[in-house]
Amino acid sequence: MTRLTRRRLVGAGLAGLPAMAVSSHALALTESLTDIGGSMVEAPLATIFTAREIVTLDPARPLAQAVAVVNGRILWTGSLDEVKAILGSQPYTIDRSFEDRVVVPGFVAQHDHPVLAALTMSSVILSIEDWVLPGGTVPAVKDKADFMDRLGKAVDAWTDDGRALLTWGYHPDFYGPLTRADLDGISTTKPIIVWCRSCHEMIFNTALLQRAGITEAVVGSFPATAREQSNLDDAQFWEQGLFAVMPKIAHYAASPARLQAGLELTRDYMHAKGITIGNEPGGILAKPVQDAVNAVFSSPDMPFRWSFMVDAKSMVAAYAEDQQVLAETEKLASWYGGMTSLAPRQAKLFADGAIYSQLMQVRQPYLDGHKGAWMMDEAAFDRAFRIYWDAGYQIHIHVNGDAGLDRVLGTLETNLRRNPRYDHRTVLVHFAVSDPDQVARIKALGAIVSGNPYYVTALADQYAKVGLGPERADDMVRLGDLDRAGIRWSLHSDMPMAPCDPLFLMWCAVNRLTASGRVAAPDQRTTVEKALRGVTIEAAYSLKLEDEIGTISPGKRANLTILSENPLAADPAKLKDIAVWGTVMEGRVLPAGSGQKKAMLDRPSGATEDRELAFAEAAIGHAFKVSHGPE
Repeated sequence: MTRLTRRRLVGAGLAGLPAMAVSSHALALTESLTDIGGSMVEAPLATIFTAREIVTLDPARPLAQAVAVVNGRILWTGSLDEVKAILGSQPYTIDRSFEDRVVVPGFVAQHDHPVLAALTMSSVILSIEDWVLPGGTVPAVKDKADFMDRLGKAVDAWTDDGRALLTWGYHPDFYGPLTRADLDGISTTKPIIVWCRSCHEMIFNTALLQRAGITEAVVGSFPATAREQSNLDDAQFWEQGLFAVMPKIAHYAASPARLQAGLELTRDYMHAKGITIGNEPGGILAKPVQDAVNAVFSSPDMPFRWSFMVDAKSMVAAYAEDQQVLAETEKLASWYGGMTSLAPRQAKLFADGAIYSQLMQVRQPYLDGHKGAWMMDEAAFDRAFRIYWDAGYQIHIHVNGDAGLDRVLGTLETNLRRNPRYDHRTVLVHFAVSDPDQVARIKALGAIVSGNPYYVTALADQYAKVGLGPERADDMVRLGDLDRAGIRWSLHSDMPMAPCDPLFLMWCAVNRLTASGRVAAPDQRTTVEKALRGVTIEAAYSLKLEDEIGTISPGKRANLTILSENPLAADPAKLKDIAVWGTVMEGRVLPAGSGQKKAMLDRPSGATEDRELAFAEAAIGHAFKVSHGPE
């Protein structure tokens, strides 16, 4: 039997049709040819984009030289002559802007955090990797001495504005401990906040402690766990200690102006990397902060769409009744509009701790004997999973360690046996440390994976020496095993945990080169085509958008990313160096750097000092949550 593809279906509908269409309703009402002629509707103007190559990822037509777009959707692909023939007498224009370039399906940012990215990217970035931003490249920090030198210069150049100088990116596993005394050596008068690379920890100087009123009595009033995770002598606050001190420091780290600047930078950065649609799992639950994000991300001239996925962890913590959890979840849809939306019937849960702070739960002990952390206690996790599973939601679960994965897969199996579901499409997110037996179980349970291949590039060398040991560090994000098992997977950056750069993620997955230049676990590498699918159609599939985006196919949204060369034909070692010209987003041609309007982000409505403090606390509180601080 002939397979009925999207292309065949649309093509059959177009075959032989004139450019004038008559509705059946019109035919029923008209009594003469004159009436029929008067009821005919002229077909809309089409745009034919031509290119050196169009990589469609549509098996019915993998390569093309032209694509016809009507009202933001793809009508047909093929050679220019083939597309013209399909259009027939329908009016069209030809846009030859891409004739010397390569077109691929629009890149999908499957899992990223705009507020966290906005606050970190608008800070003084001093991190373990280069950051290539619209305003220029921020080079990686070499060592602690380099960090201290560059931070000192930034403090000297900064005019105290009543807040604090915020820097992000310091990693103790790479550069050694950092203390209050170190920062006091830079300045005892200007307040400094060092936000560590993991986003789990902050370190302050004495000037910040004094200005924020963080005293021994304040720390002594924290709950027991928060006190244990605070060190006032060194001004270090992590995990629950960081949450406890947040009301004191939020105003200095976040403000409407800083958030606006960071969101605009994040928008322009992502567009320059070819993003045409994205998603934040663990959506914002503070309306003033969401309104601030909407001021930038909901704008009609936004170069990509963005959805927010409900934070199921927070919802089940807030509401005791199961039905209330679902009712309040559905109400969140009203918070969005324009270019933003609530991801329909999808929810985010959290298993174990983060990779950057080595708090994932692992089967075998860490080299130094430290313990991982759970982000939700088991009863809360089980309740949340059950509520959203029974309501038919797709569940995305943050999980990093193999012991964490055991818990997740066990919960999934329990619910499948209790309440079987077809195509549940449960997504295992991050997928840092795992074992081969778990790959087989993932396959058997029908789950899919969204992996972050940057973990290998950034962390494998260091984690081979600290925490995991060589074998576990090298085998992180085992995409090769997923390929061999036939498990569907996509890629994500979790920005700012990795650069939101799909070509760079592809490079990481295909080459698995570590910071020292060696190949970690060569058998876990994947192919370029699968990596390209991982940032397009497989990312779309993981968000249940595969019928709308992900391939250049008739009927789908006209979301295209425009490149300097074909990644499928390029040297795999140079994937990250392919230039992005810009995008086409639902038919709109958007060169990178074309400049969107500045957002109209005012102070919070009825702004007072208390309201601004509450706004800052909500903004940075959301950033802390999505950076995976455990309970």
